[in-house]
Amino acid sequence: MLCLFDLDGTLIDSEHGIVACVKHALAKLDVPAPPQEELREWIGPPLRTSFAPLLDHDPVRIEAAVEHYHERFHTDGWREYDIYPGIELLIQRLLTAGHRLAVVTSKPQRHAAPIIAHLPFGDAFLRMYGPHPNSAHSEKASMIAAALADFDADPADTVMVGDRRYDIEGAMTNGVRGIGVLWGLRQSQGTGTGRRRGDCGSASRTGCAAASVNRLAHDGACQDRCYRLSPK
Repeated sequence: MLCLFDLDGTLIDSEHGIVACVKHALAKLDVPAPPQEELREWIGPPLRTSFAPLLDHDPVRIEAAVEHYHERFHTDGWREYDIYPGIELLIQRLLTAGHRLAVVTSKPQRHAAPIIAHLPFGDAFLRMYGPHPNSAHSEKASMIAAALADFDADPADTVMVGDRRYDIEGAMTNGVRGIGVLWGLRQSQGTGTGRRRGDCGSASRTGCAAASVNRLAHDGACQDRCYRLSPK
């Protein structure tokens, strides 16, 4: 099975680095930063989508904000993250079971690549998919489609694991099974679509999560279901 993983909010807790970079970008444009709780909502979605409402949807100001964000992220922000407990064991168990792994993230490639390279399990991922930093588009659906093509993978034999509705919607667009995680930043509000579509499974981050992916590989009846994984 091909297992595609989101990065922020799924493999790593990147709240500190992302929020600090957002505040830096807004300060450069003399725009007050939203409260901390609102800034947590920025973790996962494309930057331009999040900056737009604060900048009157002005494309010039949005691009300036994105550039200021990248300035700080390049020097400091990419180092400011924590790996969620149990994730390394989950990845190892999936590898042992013979699954192929890749990362599909809304984070620009130049920022995601050094993070993945420094993860203790970074070598487990055969490919990384992320938008070009100059692109105004970072749809998960198109990146998942690219992964299916590169791996010559059957959508019915592929899963997308993430904490945001963008991950699940992108999976469903491609006929891929979606697994919405409930740990970390998003908790039970993350995927949005999970409770509304099909039967939802629940599992822990490590052993049961790996078992759930293995179960999906052999359960032909679950192709249209969205599974949700939660910590104990």
